[in-house]
Amino acid sequence: MPFRDFTYKDSNFRILCSCFDVVVGEIRRQRSLLEAYIVRHPEFHTSMTPVGLLPDAPEIARRMTFAAAAVGVGPMAAVAGTIAQMAAEIAIDRGGRQVIVENGGDIFLAGTSPATVGLYAGPGRIGGRLAFAVTPEHLPLAICSSSSRMGHSTSLGDCDLATVVAQNASLADAAATHACNLVRSPQDIDKALECIASIKGVIGALIAKGERIGVIGDLPELVRNRDPAKNHKITRDRNSDIFEKPRS
Repeated sequence: MPFRDFTYKDSNFRILCSCFDVVVGEIRRQRSLLEAYIVRHPEFHTSMTPVGLLPDAPEIARRMTFAAAAVGVGPMAAVAGTIAQMAAEIAIDRGGRQVIVENGGDIFLAGTSPATVGLYAGPGRIGGRLAFAVTPEHLPLAICSSSSRMGHSTSLGDCDLATVVAQNASLADAAATHACNLVRSPQDIDKALECIASIKGVIGALIAKGERIGVIGDLPELVRNRDPAKNHKITRDRNSDIFEKPRS
């Protein structure tokens, strides 16, 4: 069963499941619910710290809010991972046995087959040389990544790559964003890893800056990414012609 690509508004997805149309429909539905909620609660979209919930908030906003509160960031730091997991869950509910939904580097995996998840740290020396070998014993699992130098998301740090592993994709996404905010030099990696590992629900984390990589926790096996097509599998930011963000 091959992966299929799907782009919706500012998000790029790679999806593997037997009910692709169901996943795509859920992505659109959750995005619509979130956008309608933001109209009523604008602070939810702009805040870089945790915010409260309106009483009738949809489930997607609730998941994002709880993750943001656990990590100490704004709720939008959890949006991509949350949508990935909710879309995967609907596929599982419809009988999908092997489901992978990637939303711009934030991935939720479920099933009984092994998977290799490539890591991309930008155009530097580490680049796309590494991957996680995920075994069925790990699943279901979220692997969410953030970068200060790629994509259009706001980052307060200068980190090449921060990847967080958890069973909850909302939490993993928010924690990966926070990790990026904490790293401005290779010397910041150890302290940032300790901070992320202290968050309840985080299984492990990897942070790359320059030529240094740090890891903590019970991560899947780190292996060499030998996929000859790996550069074509990176979900690029459709609003940018380059991977690397300009730095001020």
